[in-house]
Amino acid sequence: MSARLSQEVRVHLDKARESAILAVEIYNKPATTFRSGGFVVLMCIAWTALFHAVFFNRHVKPFYRQLKHKRRYLMIDGDYKAWELKECLAEYFGTNQPPERINVTFFIGLRNKIEHRSMPELDIRIFGECQAFLLNFEELMFQEFGTKYAINESLALALQFSHLRDRQQEHAIAKLHRPLAKDIDSYIKTFRSSLTIEQLYDLRFSYKVFLFPKVANHRGQEELAVEFVKFDPSKVESEYYKHLVSLIKPTVTQVANQGMLKPSMVAAAVLPVVKDVLGDDAKFDAASHHARACYYYKIRPRRGEGDPMKTDVRYCQYDEPNKSYLYTEAWVTFLKEELKKPGQYERIFKKGSS
Repeated sequence: MSARLSQEVRVHLDKARESAILAVEIYNKPATTFRSGGFVVLMCIAWTALFHAVFFNRHVKPFYRQLKHKRRYLMIDGDYKAWELKECLAEYFGTNQPPERINVTFFIGLRNKIEHRSMPELDIRIFGECQAFLLNFEELMFQEFGTKYAINESLALALQFSHLRDRQQEHAIAKLHRPLAKDIDSYIKTFRSSLTIEQLYDLRFSYKVFLFPKVANHRGQEELAVEFVKFDPSKVESEYYKHLVSLIKPTVTQVANQGMLKPSMVAAAVLPVVKDVLGDDAKFDAASHHARACYYYKIRPRRGEGDPMKTDVRYCQYDEPNKSYLYTEAWVTFLKEELKKPGQYERIFKKGSS
């Protein structure tokens, strides 16, 4: 990256930065009823401006060219027709489909619906995607232009009113947000259902977190009431994450295992798919086949090896009091889809594998 940015690049960076800050300001205002809509529209502007800054910095003009005269740019009302956000994604990512691109694509479709009709409240439904939308924006700005244009120092964590919400409170809140336009509701459900399990649960597509009380063990930790820890999957084995997990672990192990499945229940749910693909003689039992599938996809350690708590929490959790593993519905869905693939059953359960 050049040490000195051109005027064109700096103008677009300032626009991107200010649009993002305005988006967060609107979202965090308690009295604002159009918060999700305003946030999405302004963040789409911010992303577009950021991409334009990136392209200008690479000496690429983000404008459409005329069909007949490829060396000339298309003009509309005296201005060059600039690439919209969808075109910017195609130019920046090419054929790659990382979670960041999928997240922005989700909001492009949502923005188009917001702009053409009245906007119901969406906060509860898309909070995770909104948070990822913002964090991915900040990450791209940092990667392309460094810390000088970072916006995290300008933002504060929004305060929350509720100390604890029980199921009755959650039901009441959901009832208030029920009048979600059918076409918007359908768009959200259809988009999410089109993703793979890995894409849907990737934090770069939807950033969802739990808030735990922070206990200060010594002076110096008291000063920061809230510490934001950005999760990096590539560093999941680091000592820092192990320390955080050890702090959270006592709380996690006290949660009831509602909705979790035993190996026999997973096997019973997956077996019909296996028979449908391979014939009635095919097998998928809990003791052998399911265990080997767990090892093949590395969702839990082998029995007696390593820390049993180190699981892929999307699919598997360790029940410490009972010294056993429990599995999620997402694991059943994932296994079914995998075992439908030609040759996948043989790859997982080939001779000599264990």
